[in-house]
Amino acid sequence: MADPIRWARYRWQRLISTEGREGSSSNSSNKCYQSSKTSGKHRIVIPCLGHFKEEYEKVSKLYMNNQIRTTKYTLLNFLPRNLFEQFHRVANLYFLFLVVLNWVPLVEAFQKEITMLPLVAVLTIIAVKDGLEDYSKHKMDKQINNLLTKVYSRKEKKYIDECWKNVNVGDFIRLSRNEIIPADMVLLYSSDLDGICYIETAGLDGETNLKQRQVVRGYSEQVSEIDPEKFSSRIECESPNNDLSRFQGFVEHSNKDRVGLSKENLLLRGCTVRNTEAVVGIVVYAGHETKAMLNNSGPHYKRSRLERKVNTDILWCVLLLILMCLTGAIGHGIWLSRYSEIPFFNIPEPDGKSIPPTLAGFNMFWTMIILLQVLIPVSLYVSIEIVKLGQIYLIQNDIDFYHEKTDSTIQCRALNIAEDLGQIQYIFSDKTGTLTENKMVFRRCSIAGQEYCHEENAKRLESYQEMDSEDEDSADHQCGSLTHRSKWQGHNCRAVTKPLNRKSLNQLSGSYPALVKEDGAGDVPHSGHVAFSSPIETDVVPDTQLLEKFSQISSHSYQQSEEASSKLCLETMYITDFFLALAICNTVVVSVPNQPRQKMRRPSLGRMPIKSLEEIRQMFQRLSVRRLSSSPLPSVKESSSESPNSFVSKLSIFRMKLASPALDGAAQRAADRHNTDRPENSQVPQELDTVNVAAGCEHNSAASSIELSPLPKLCYEAESPDEAALVHAARAYKCILQSRTPDQVTVDFAGLGSLTFQLLHILPFDSVRKRMSVVVRHPVSNEVLVYTKGADSVMMDLLRTASEVGTNNSEMEQKIKERTQKHLDDYARRGLRTLCIAKKVMSDAEYAEWLDHHFLAETSIDNREALLLESAIRLETKLTLLGATGIEDRLQEGVPDTIQALRKAGIKIWMLTGDKRETAVNIAYACKLLEPDDRIFTLKSQSRDACALVMSKILERIQKNTSANKKNSQKLGSVSASPSTQAPGFSAGLVIDGRTLEHVLHDSLQNIFLELTEKCQAVVCCRATPLQKSIVVRLVRNKLKAMTLAVGDGANDVSMIQVADTGVGISGQEGMQAVMASDFAISQFRHLKKLLLVHGHWCYTRLTNMVLYFFYKNVAYLPSPFWITLLDAFYQSLVCFFVPYFTYYGSDIDIFSFGNPINTAALFIILFHLLIECKSVTWIHTVVIVSSILLYFVFTLAFGATCKTHNPPSNPYWIMEKHMTDPVFYLVCLLTTCVALLPRYLLRVLQGTLFLSPVLRAKHLDRLTPKEQREAI
Repeated sequence: MADPIRWARYRWQRLISTEGREGSSSNSSNKCYQSSKTSGKHRIVIPCLGHFKEEYEKVSKLYMNNQIRTTKYTLLNFLPRNLFEQFHRVANLYFLFLVVLNWVPLVEAFQKEITMLPLVAVLTIIAVKDGLEDYSKHKMDKQINNLLTKVYSRKEKKYIDECWKNVNVGDFIRLSRNEIIPADMVLLYSSDLDGICYIETAGLDGETNLKQRQVVRGYSEQVSEIDPEKFSSRIECESPNNDLSRFQGFVEHSNKDRVGLSKENLLLRGCTVRNTEAVVGIVVYAGHETKAMLNNSGPHYKRSRLERKVNTDILWCVLLLILMCLTGAIGHGIWLSRYSEIPFFNIPEPDGKSIPPTLAGFNMFWTMIILLQVLIPVSLYVSIEIVKLGQIYLIQNDIDFYHEKTDSTIQCRALNIAEDLGQIQYIFSDKTGTLTENKMVFRRCSIAGQEYCHEENAKRLESYQEMDSEDEDSADHQCGSLTHRSKWQGHNCRAVTKPLNRKSLNQLSGSYPALVKEDGAGDVPHSGHVAFSSPIETDVVPDTQLLEKFSQISSHSYQQSEEASSKLCLETMYITDFFLALAICNTVVVSVPNQPRQKMRRPSLGRMPIKSLEEIRQMFQRLSVRRLSSSPLPSVKESSSESPNSFVSKLSIFRMKLASPALDGAAQRAADRHNTDRPENSQVPQELDTVNVAAGCEHNSAASSIELSPLPKLCYEAESPDEAALVHAARAYKCILQSRTPDQVTVDFAGLGSLTFQLLHILPFDSVRKRMSVVVRHPVSNEVLVYTKGADSVMMDLLRTASEVGTNNSEMEQKIKERTQKHLDDYARRGLRTLCIAKKVMSDAEYAEWLDHHFLAETSIDNREALLLESAIRLETKLTLLGATGIEDRLQEGVPDTIQALRKAGIKIWMLTGDKRETAVNIAYACKLLEPDDRIFTLKSQSRDACALVMSKILERIQKNTSANKKNSQKLGSVSASPSTQAPGFSAGLVIDGRTLEHVLHDSLQNIFLELTEKCQAVVCCRATPLQKSIVVRLVRNKLKAMTLAVGDGANDVSMIQVADTGVGISGQEGMQAVMASDFAISQFRHLKKLLLVHGHWCYTRLTNMVLYFFYKNVAYLPSPFWITLLDAFYQSLVCFFVPYFTYYGSDIDIFSFGNPINTAALFIILFHLLIECKSVTWIHTVVIVSSILLYFVFTLAFGATCKTHNPPSNPYWIMEKHMTDPVFYLVCLLTTCVALLPRYLLRVLQGTLFLSPVLRAKHLDRLTPKEQREAI
């Protein structure tokens, strides 16, 4: 805490409230420490310094150092391990078996070395590829491990440069601005005034907005840097885990006092220090035990459905091969047994005995296994991988996937499931940020039961046209929406920097942190713009009626409203608390451009040249003077009639505050800018001096009722768009969030002046409570206040009842609740996102009692989340409803067209959202997920039995409508070609809420629920939790055996993205958690249309055609075409054999002369079969086919001219040369090719003329003119 007096008061209250507890638990805590150490559930971290030396050596042996190794192989294990992994493939084991079998003399069919060549070639190619990939990882690991950082040396008693790989748990690390954090460490010192460290976590979650991390409580008041030699505490924390959003532990001092640790005190490896000159921390996790490395699971590997099908069909081919070889072996044995004497071609053994027919048949079985091995294609898997890489290349280089505003394109994170995109049957989509832009625009609000429609703001949004990037930058410059990147960019409001590419982001995550120059030359701002800061979000036009009421608020009226109970005074209090809640109840980070925050003494006011009292008065209007919560000061905003004596008396108070290091940096900078006599002020950019706070309302007539005093430009860094929208809305009404520190929040409130609230606690939002709260001490009333905002579904149940309210206010609060609920329902019907705002006043005794329980929860490690949740629920009761807000989240571009196209393709789309039912249904209609003619069924019940009954009734009604429509369609003679299961003219949609979803997901109701959803075109699940989303996706995937795709943009969508067959993340404004968990990442929902219907279709058809071509050919890869392909191959094989057989029947040609036409005809059949199956013929096809024919003839001519010896009496010498001069050879090849391909060619002709497929129809229409297309349709 920066203020010494308030810090002393705070510590005194803590000591009083916990003295008895700590005294009684000191012995038990020591025992707990010993047991935790032995149990191994927790980690003990102690510094590697002199007085801890012996204990450190014992403990540190259990922990890893900071060296990382992401490679899979070493020089010693590369060959055996790579071969071991490659032989995990059944096909490779099969061909290894054939190689070994060919070395057996009795069944040898080819030369031993020749049979090894295909397998050796495949294994070598894959080994070289794996080796090169691993070597590139090794080089990157080496580069990262040798990065330098400042580590405290106990020998030299100072910080020295040390490589990252030499950092150990317990080391003290000192980092400067823009340096990357080398290991997970607890923050013990920051040069920032308030013990804050700003970090950028883009390398972990992709979020470019700054995050605050704060020094451990008790160390933040240090003026000088922490001395590692004097650090005598130890840290106990949880064991290493991959949860980036959680850190539990405590610091135990030498006097047994404990201070709780949370994620706010932890700096994670891979993050970058921003806006902070220096920080010091102690390492708690290093190397592969850091959270970043534990999250670095490497590239996704999923097996596509096609790959699983290929494995199954290869097994069928193996069985077919065995059947063929068994048939040949039995036939060979029977044929030999018919000879009464030993046939002349049966060569006896060296001892003179001949092989019996049975044994000869057994040997022939294995010989035929070798001869017919071509039935199992050895290069199939390699060819599949090459084709998939080519498909990924085409997808990633498609210019249609590029999004100019975010400068991003598609990312293919899973390289082997591209063909699954063409087989998707169900799409599960989030709403916010996925179907919508996630640009939250403040539209309406309700305060004390009175609605304010903000019609002026609505008109602005209707006429608003999104500007291009340059215009948007200039607009931000005018409205004061500054980015923190401008701290490094001179006078510009926005720093236009080159965005981080995907490789950089991947390097930042875990094993590949972005590399920075060692000399640190130049500050490198991070990429992109500040999230949630476009003009459409920040420019809010105030409501005229509310602005008039707001202008009447003053310090005098506010004090009266707290004492009086009249309707007007109470309304004033409600309005004041409502806007204070909007400005305070959040985690927004406030920064001022070009002024990095540092911990330093501010100069006293006495050295500032002041020319007149009027100038001082004007300066005070710009300053944010902090107040002591124990003795609140009057407002510093003076009227023009104020006497000089009273003003000078307040100047003495200000002089005392200015000399304190607790002075707000923004106030000091505002004072410095008006000190024109100091030469260094000439360097401050003039355009940063003042700004119109309520941007967008300067032309409003009601705005003149409030004096708009100039203020320094502020940049709001919000973690969610809702928070940013509410803060900007409060700012439009001159309730301006000026600064935020770990222990206080300063708000400049029109009429009340600058108010500094002591920030006691922040209870963050979670998916269980669905709300967040802040506990503050009011600077005027000195009361402890709780401001809460959250979903109305939970907030309305937390309001105080009539018995808890005084008789005077109970009726009024009930009316406010009823009116607010009506407004909320209206907002939901309009498709707005709703939030309820409430407050609670606590006495000091109540707060002390709650604080006692909360402190126990904060300092515990085991079961900490449950204890903190219980503590939050205990606090958030008996609330007073202040009002509600309605925020618009606009649809993304192209969403309705995309959904229509996907539905026409037979894909069913489900919307899974956490919003209200009315909001979800409204958005579903807007994006055409639900059509106006659809029959909507709402499934909402309180019990499982009632839910089953309702679903049965809905099914009956759908079946009645379906049968009725079928009868009507039959009477009209219409034929339905719809892929849907419903009858034409009837379409149903299902809406279900989260509570009912709990019932239908029970085992007893799953089947009827799925039967119901199959008969619905669209399903909308509202109020769904992240866990419910994943359960729904898993249910459809496992029960219906359908191909599922889940698409989302936030951390709450990660679970369903991982469960689905294909996960798609949208790189929106809520970070990159969804992207990092996905298989494919896109920037807009509309990109799904081309990704699935074009690239997915292409990938699937091309790959299946190639696979079938390996097995021997067809169009669609289904079980029946597979066997049709084999039958076609058998037919062509018979033609290849019997046409030459009957041609040369009765002649005395040898086996080579008979086999050469067969091989040549087979080559022509294969190549021309490929031409028949090609969708289009390019120059590449022509070159490949002609080259194949030429190469074949060149090789056979060369082989026939050089190979003079073979197994006598047959000899291949000069065979091809003789056939090239024989007309019969050409006739045999031509006749064989035509007869073999005639059935397939006729089939394709019929399909292209009489039985047109939808694809051929579309191709035909595409060639026509628009007029001809309309006539044909």
